[in-house]
Amino acid sequence: MRFSRFFEDLKSVYKAELEDLRTDSEGKDVLKKRLTEKRKQLPLLLPMMGSNPEMVAVAFHEGFRFMNPLVMESLLSKEPKQHPSWKELSATVKLEPWAEPLSLIALKDADGDAFMVVAACLEYLNKSKQSRQASPSNTLEEDDEDNSENEANDELKESGDLDGHYGRHGRDDGDDGDDYDLGEAGSEWLAEQGFDRKD
Repeated sequence: MRFSRFFEDLKSVYKAELEDLRTDSEGKDVLKKRLTEKRKQLPLLLPMMGSNPEMVAVAFHEGFRFMNPLVMESLLSKEPKQHPSWKELSATVKLEPWAEPLSLIALKDADGDAFMVVAACLEYLNKSKQSRQASPSNTLEEDDEDNSENEANDELKESGDLDGHYGRHGRDDGDDGDDYDLGEAGSEWLAEQGFDRKD
């Protein structure tokens, strides 16, 4: 998976933020309790959405459901100016019921729309790390990435499981010369899930 410079910088600080919340001084897992506190404090955290989105995004940890991983794969390679609006992204990214009220709080802020897109991307990254082994230098060692991507695609073909994986889903990097249409792939995926295909 290739990342834009924006997400390359953010992915490690988001992970670190979650890890800081995970354990107390005695080493006990207190993540659930601390996330509950973060969610209650969300109105006070809004001023940080633009400058430190990772510190606010943890309030939405496990609050997103990703309907089309291909969309997220594409989005992670883009800089903020290229991001869609939250309304556009919410066609393929759904909020858990408990996260809906939090999103309304965030969206009232001027930075809220852009923040929700970033928060969804950071959560997607977090989930994809749980479902695959990611190399720290995956943006530099393309040969290793290609090999692991082919293996992941083979596993997907054998299992037929698209929903349980957030990593590589036959994504085209543009290196093999064919023109891969992300919109077409998304339409095909939605059609497989029982939705009407839009031509």
